[in-house]
Amino acid sequence: MGLDFSHCEARWAYSGCHRFRQRLATQVGFDLNAMDGFDGTRSWDEINDPIVPLLNHSDCDGVLTPEECSLVYPRLEQLIPFWNDDDRDKRNALWLIEGMKLCVEQNEGLEFI
Repeated sequence: MGLDFSHCEARWAYSGCHRFRQRLATQVGFDLNAMDGFDGTRSWDEINDPIVPLLNHSDCDGVLTPEECSLVYPRLEQLIPFWNDDDRDKRNALWLIEGMKLCVEQNEGLEFI
């Protein structure tokens, strides 16, 4: 089992997706595990970054709206360029970016499947 998305080929195991989100949170400057919903108590209201809708989302269902995608994908593009090209997270992130762009163009939500 794992996490798939509509509109793209990105796919992670649940544990892999968690590590991916931890990696992004670290780059932004906080510990994901300290956050509400991830065994911590820190409020998401304290984090002012466009990547938050991706990080603070159920990993088994739900949707990112086209508006959220329009904020998240440019930030994701900023965070991953220096990751190794053979990095699985980077490849998945690039697919995810393309899926989010498609969602924005089609005014559809990105589904977490």
